[in-house]
This record gives sequence, C-alpha cells and structure tokens, in this order.
Amino acid sequence: MQAATQAIETIGTIDAQHHLVLDKTLPIAGQTRVRVIILLPDDSGISETEWLHAAAANPAFYFLKDIEEDIYTLSDGRRFYDAGC
Repeated sequence: MQAATQAIETIGTIDAQHHLVLDKTLPIAGQTRVRVIILLPDDSGISETEWLHAAAANPAFYFLKDIEEDIYTLSDGRRFYDAGC
C-alpha cells in the first residue's frame, strides 16, 4: 500500500548548472526524499492581453453585447481587495 502524498507548491529557478533553486524555504522539518514535478512556462508567445483581445473579438461571445445581458450595476455586490497584493 502506497503512503498518502502531500503537495507543496512553490516557485524557483533552474540555474546555469541545471540545479533547482527555490525562492522560499520549504515547510519541511528534517531531511527527506521528495518527488519533484517541474512545470515550465508555456512559450506559445501569446500574452494575456492578446488572449483577452481574442476572446473579446470572438463571435461566440457577441451575445454579451446585448443590452439584455447587462444585468449588473456598480452598486451590485461588494469590492474585492486581495490582501496578498
């Protein structure tokens, strides 16, 4: 039976010597073996702004331009403040 696993997400850099250097210390007490999965940034070259423009220009979303779809006002809901920023 395989033991349950715990996931910790963090960010780091691969240096010139091909070593993984983490931005922050891991919250792990002591020495232990770990399994590492490396996720590389997508090099598609499409920026977030380009994605948003493409979505805004997509005919599939033209129905959102109808006045009947504009059901919310600035007085609806509450402002969201991200304490992490």
